[in-house]
Formats: sequence, structure tokens, C-alpha cells
Amino acid sequence: MADLSTTFTGIRFENPFLLASAPPTESDANIIRAFEAGWGGVVTKTIGLHPVVNVKGPKTKFLRSEDQGARLSMTKRPGTTVMASWNWELISDKPLDWWIGKLAAIKKAYPTKILVASIMAGSGNDKELHNWQTLAKACQGEGADALELNFSCPHMDRVDMGSNVGKDKVLCSVVTMAVKEVSKIPVWVKLTPATSNIVEEAEACFRGAADAVVSSNTWPSLPPIDPATLDFEMNVEGYVSPGGLGGPAILPLSMAKMAQLTKAFPDKEFSGIGGISTFDHALNYFLLGCGTTQVCTAAMLDHAIGPNVIKTLTTGMSDFMDARGFHSLSDFRGARRDRIVPHSQIKRPDAREYHGGYEDEAVEGYAKAEEVGV
Repeated sequence: MADLSTTFTGIRFENPFLLASAPPTESDANIIRAFEAGWGGVVTKTIGLHPVVNVKGPKTKFLRSEDQGARLSMTKRPGTTVMASWNWELISDKPLDWWIGKLAAIKKAYPTKILVASIMAGSGNDKELHNWQTLAKACQGEGADALELNFSCPHMDRVDMGSNVGKDKVLCSVVTMAVKEVSKIPVWVKLTPATSNIVEEAEACFRGAADAVVSSNTWPSLPPIDPATLDFEMNVEGYVSPGGLGGPAILPLSMAKMAQLTKAFPDKEFSGIGGISTFDHALNYFLLGCGTTQVCTAAMLDHAIGPNVIKTLTTGMSDFMDARGFHSLSDFRGARRDRIVPHSQIKRPDAREYHGGYEDEAVEGYAKAEEVGV
């Protein structure tokens, strides 16, 4: 029988599927429901010390495409398929004091389930670094099994918060180091995909002693404009600001980011997010080298915390492993990572004709015949 349990950053998970830090994990009631449904772990909605107030009206909508047409719209209507989620929700609007006691109660009731606390503060001075440490000590004191540092929220106005940290190599390293100074539990860092070379930010996090990197958060984006009204389909009194795109549409994009990471750091640990609703989707991340995966959009569409989604994931994984004689995730984790190569190494009909855009064959980027098996 397939063993779905796995060890990630020294923590044993009943299965490698987690609910991501997002609206589904914004309350203790939802987290308890998620554990009852069978999720191996839950990452809380990001906890902070700074007051936030979310936008007036809806915070999340779903982008749909026509099954027999080309129209994209957030309007729910027959004959359409959800292709993405779009949200501009900030971190938890509940203060740290609200979470204290509730996290401990959850962990006491579900000791074998993995509770990860997502946290976020600023990073521009010693006071803000101390805020990170305050959050870290409070959450681990509540029994959290790991911390996830939010360097990825795409719509924080402060230049020293959210994805603005994840785009700055120095801040990535400094903040991670500050948390590791006080943390007695593993520290994961969730990075933004909105960076030119995510490997550089990941390297900085590992230099700061991060135990794992999580990718990808949602992609910065805008909702479509309604051609009938000329208004953005998601707006407050006509105005909009960039939000985050998630769901099925970002699966290939997030895979590309993850491939960069796992190839650059084959001995490090990664958790993959983006577009997962079935085991086939999660398998992409496992084959690239991830040790766990996280789900958001699919769960939101399934009773908020995905009771049917987690059943699909665990059943799909068990069937997959039994059919191929795999006993654990380690038997196939990273099995397709080496198939991703520079464009110059993809075989041509005649390798001698490929110059990679260069006139001089000696320039780096030109594939010699022997490199492509000719």
C-alpha cells in the first residue's frame, strides 16, 4: 500500500497537501474544518502586528472563460469554466491577540496535524525586525509546527512589506536571519513570482538560513474591463488597484518558477503552489522536486476549505503510487527536474545550423553537436 506520509523540513505530514495561507484559513473554525476534512497541514492567514482594513465590497472573484467562445469575465453564467481567481485581500484583519489561544487550542485538539503560522511585518528598521521576532515567538509559543514568512503579498502599499520584501535580496536575507535568531521551529519563506530571477531571492533566503522556500504566491494583475460599462469588473466606486491572480491559469507559470528554484538548489526543500485542484496538478510540483504542495482557489470553490478537493488529492496520489509500485513520495520526487534544459540543448534537425542567435559559434549559448546527442 502507498504511504502518503512525508517528512518536510523535519516535520512529518500525514499527506503532502496543505491549505495555503488565504481566505480559507482566516479563522479557527475553518482550520478545524480543514483538519477534519483530511488536509495534512494548514497555513494560517497571514498574521501581523500592523492594523489593516480590507476593501469595501467583494475581496475575491473568479475569472471565467466561455466554453464555446473567447469571452473572459468575472460574471457567473452558464457555459463557462473557472480559469482563475482574483483577489485584493490583505493579510488577516484579526490582531495577534485574537489568534493567541486559538492556535494553541487547535494544536491541542489535532496534535498530528501540521499547523503553520504565516506571519508578516515591515523590514525597514530594527523595530520592524523586532516585530517579526515578536510574531515568531508568539506563534511558536502557541504550538505552531513551522513559520511561513510572507514575502509575497502582491498588494501591500508599504515598500518594506509583502512582495516588496520578496523583490529585495538584502531584505530577504536580513528578515529571514532575524526570524531564525529566535525560532525554534522550521522557517519557510513564501516568495513572490513578480521578480526577474527568483533564484536570487531564494539564494538570499537560504543564506539567511531558511529551511524551505514556498512558490508561487498569486501573480500581480488587473481584472478585465466590462465592454458594456467600461468599468473594471472588480472595483470600488469605479477604482481598482492591482490584485493577485491564482487558480488554474497560473499552473504553468508557477511550474516555471519552481523549476528554476529546484534546479538551482536540488538539495533544498520547496513547497509548490499554483493551480492545483487534482493530484495530476500536484504531481507536476512533486516531479520538479517539491516535498509538499499547497492549495487555495480549488478549496475556496469547494465549501471554502476543500473537503472534496483533499479527497481527490489523496485518492489520486494513492492510485498513482499503487499503479506504479511507488511506496513513498521520495520514490518519484524530482524525477523530471533534469528534463528541463537551456533552449540551446533542445535537439534540432541539424545541430550545426543552430547558433542561438549568435554569428560566432564560440559564443556561449551555441550548442555543439555532441551536446544534443548528434
